[in-house]
Amino acid sequence: MSDLSIELHWQRTEPALEAGQYSNAHTVHYNAGHEVMADAAPDWGGDPGNTNPEQALASALSSCHMMTFLALSAKAGWPVASYHDRAVAHLGKTEGGRMAVTRIDLHPVVRFDTGFEIDNAELERMQHRAHRYCFIANTLADGVEINIL
Repeated sequence: MSDLSIELHWQRTEPALEAGQYSNAHTVHYNAGHEVMADAAPDWGGDPGNTNPEQALASALSSCHMMTFLALSAKAGWPVASYHDRAVAHLGKTEGGRMAVTRIDLHPVVRFDTGFEIDNAELERMQHRAHRYCFIANTLADGVEINIL
């Protein structure tokens, strides 16, 4: 199987590492040269202009789900013209009281070539198949909801 990696770099900018007195801002490098500024979620003191790990998790799930849906659609002969999603990561506490992403909601909107129609039940079945085969979804234990629009 594959090994896929990123590189992460954080550098303290404050004189000392003291609780609540330092920045979590860091850089994540993907492949050759693509970098993303990351930070804590805004509720935890992060810069809202930076990506946070919870958004990155929702993004990974949304991207994986879309790519799986497109692969299944191509095999089924469905002429997908566009795909849009709004993924929402919900923060909360587990039954044990630990903070976690407790649920991720996907809101996929699929458009097909003119003249192609599929009923909502069949589209919903395909979305659920995509979820079942998505690598990232298979990594997450529970808490993914697909809201087909």
